[in-house]
Amino acid sequence: MIRFAAAASLVLLAGCGGKVQSASTPIIVPQQVLVPVTGACVPATLPPAPTYPDSREALLAAKDPAERYQLLGAGWPLRNQRLTELEIVVAGCPKAEK
Repeated sequence: MIRFAAAASLVLLAGCGGKVQSASTPIIVPQQVLVPVTGACVPATLPPAPTYPDSREALLAAKDPAERYQLLGAGWPLRNQRLTELEIVVAGCPKAEK
């Protein structure tokens, strides 16, 4: 009888070992927060990038170094013009806070 009582008390005490979540324990649930965005920074009026004459294919197809230099010389002003357009657009974009 003592063995039975000891075994029963061990079983009953083992059931108390688990942690029961009480009603006061907060339940953390992730939520989605929508942040308003002011709009696109790049205007729709910005033209697409031009086709540069000094592309890799054009430089490889050039018959001699002089033709390659001419292609590079023709591409330089186009790139500078495009860079100026892009710098104006970037200057108008809002700065990201760090």
